[in-house]
Amino acid sequence: MYEKNLIKNKKTYSDINLKPRIGLKITGANLAYKNNIVFQNLSADIVAAKWTCILGPSGVGKSTLLRMIAGLEEINNSETVTTSDGDNPTQYISWMSQQDLLLPWLSVSENISLGNRLRKEKIDYAYIKSLLVDVGLDQRSDSLPRTLSGGEKQRVALARTLMEGKPVVLMDEPFSAVDAITRSRLQELASKLLQGRTVLQVTHDPLEALRLGHNIHILKGRPAHLGNVIHPPGKTPRDPTKPELRNLHLEILNQLSYASEAASKGMT
Repeated sequence: MYEKNLIKNKKTYSDINLKPRIGLKITGANLAYKNNIVFQNLSADIVAAKWTCILGPSGVGKSTLLRMIAGLEEINNSETVTTSDGDNPTQYISWMSQQDLLLPWLSVSENISLGNRLRKEKIDYAYIKSLLVDVGLDQRSDSLPRTLSGGEKQRVALARTLMEGKPVVLMDEPFSAVDAITRSRLQELASKLLQGRTVLQVTHDPLEALRLGHNIHILKGRPAHLGNVIHPPGKTPRDPTKPELRNLHLEILNQLSYASEAASKGMT
């Protein structure tokens, strides 16, 4: 059973049974598109119940890495990506992308429960109501997506992710399509509501990684590999403008600049 005391905001998880602390393990992954080798013998450990951010140059394979973990890319064998216990991870994973992917003809509450509807499962309306309170949309339950702002749509997408009740959340630039103020608010909200889950987020923004990530990796090279882990100090969500994070920000920018230059020259 999921230990409710892992998370302060108990109401968000009160009716959900999660297998706690699911880590992810990648072992010797190989993936190529025709003559383009994306990953060759890639190995990594994603720490359970922590927020891990992946940075890297455009086109290096960050989103491909997420799809591979989610089981959406064909790789060399079925045991390449597992949980830390050796299980198939796909049953434990939910996904949040840059696009909100809301169905325009469904209301907010109907979009949140979409997974349950597709699986023909019983819908917990009390839990939906509590999620709407958590994301600040308790007055918009019956609203259609066309009446919502971009930030509100992403909050619905976050609530839908939580509704799935999975202990692992993959996030592909989920806050990049909104303005800076909305992005900051969404980051703070997600940091609070996803506590206790294993989060793997792809982002292009080093400051976002410093704000949210317990662990930060830079994906670089051809074939791509993960650089040494960076551990920002302090409790999340952090203020990335604090002096202790400035040097880390510069270090990350330097690594990204080198990785981008190397990629443009075809270097590994």
